[in-house]
Amino acid sequence: MNYVLDPAPVHSLAIAGSDERFPVNRIFCVGRNYAAHAREMGGDPTREAPFFFTKPADALVPTGSTIAYPSMTSDLHHEIELVVALGGGGREVSRAEAPALVFGYAVGLDLTRRDLQNEAKKAGRPWDMAKGFDQSAPLAPITPVADTGWLSAGAISLTVNGALKQKGDLADMVWDVAEVIADLSRYVALAPGDLIYTGTPEGVGAVVKGDRLHGRIDGLQDLEIVIG
Repeated sequence: MNYVLDPAPVHSLAIAGSDERFPVNRIFCVGRNYAAHAREMGGDPTREAPFFFTKPADALVPTGSTIAYPSMTSDLHHEIELVVALGGGGREVSRAEAPALVFGYAVGLDLTRRDLQNEAKKAGRPWDMAKGFDQSAPLAPITPVADTGWLSAGAISLTVNGALKQKGDLADMVWDVAEVIADLSRYVALAPGDLIYTGTPEGVGAVVKGDRLHGRIDGLQDLEIVIG
């Protein structure tokens, strides 16, 4: 087939313990999925239906990278998250069926232009430019679920320049991984290669040029990036 332009490259992630790579389809993100974080953002942590936003696949950045401080913001925030990589798909997936779709897990960062997000909220506008900008989705290698089992608990944390900024447990999620998958599949037909950022614990805050970020989740490979 002839194209008028060269097709965009397939974006992919390393898989822990393997020379193979995980091809990325779409990136979905869950908002306010930890009660304490919902409160610090001025929200209500009750179990209302989760809401979702997206990032483009080319926003991915591998661990070990130095990324540019983004334009159009003076308030870049870190949000450490468990990321679920799907190896299967479907529509209207039940909570019981959801675990069978999971290929593996990874440590991710949802970088956010907080000032742009706050402006968008006040004006009732979309968050796209606050969340889906270049290099806004750093991600560590994916650890297959065969090596971790089903993750329903485990410590999650982020340090900035060695100082602890975020700390929580996966068990603190308002909606667990199976519930998130099931609910998201009501809106879109999930597909192999989709990633789901599952929300962040409390302690989000600003980073500046030169900061070194280190994210950890029990049983997964660490994530390290530098803001250049």
